[in-house]
Amino acid sequence: MRGKKGVEHFDPADPPRRRANKRRGRGTFANDRPPILGTIGRETGQVRLRMVKDTKGKTLRDHVHQFTRQGAQVYTDEYDSYNHLQRAHATVCHSQGEWARDDDGDGIREVHCNTTEGMWTGLRNFLRPFRGVSKHFLRGYVAIHEFAVNLKRVTVNFIWSLVRAHYFYP
Repeated sequence: MRGKKGVEHFDPADPPRRRANKRRGRGTFANDRPPILGTIGRETGQVRLRMVKDTKGKTLRDHVHQFTRQGAQVYTDEYDSYNHLQRAHATVCHSQGEWARDDDGDGIREVHCNTTEGMWTGLRNFLRPFRGVSKHFLRGYVAIHEFAVNLKRVTVNFIWSLVRAHYFYP
């Protein structure tokens, strides 16, 4: 009997329904799950998001080098591709139940990636009403979200530069 909770059915002609994007593993542009890389400045709060073709070490390293300064400290989880970033790097090991760590003993857990996890939640909440954005248009939606997040940190000088650019003031 199909449909009753707790009662398994083993009819090979009637397999259980498979929901979209439940495939295991990391996404790539080729398998319709393009990854989005993100960096957040801890002091500035500036967000940089980019849709990329894969999450290999070189791709991650190029993104981090493009959007961080040479001496920047990078905080990530334990994903292997982060080991090739060539920046000062500290990790938290989620698989061992570690979410934040205090390395210098001052009582503040500075090694964490919770800021980034919160930003991913914000991006998912932003995309949810659009229900299934095509991978060909995802880049634009991500750019709009990045702009909206960074807009909270707009200064008066930035506004004036936009006004001057629009009205062609010298």
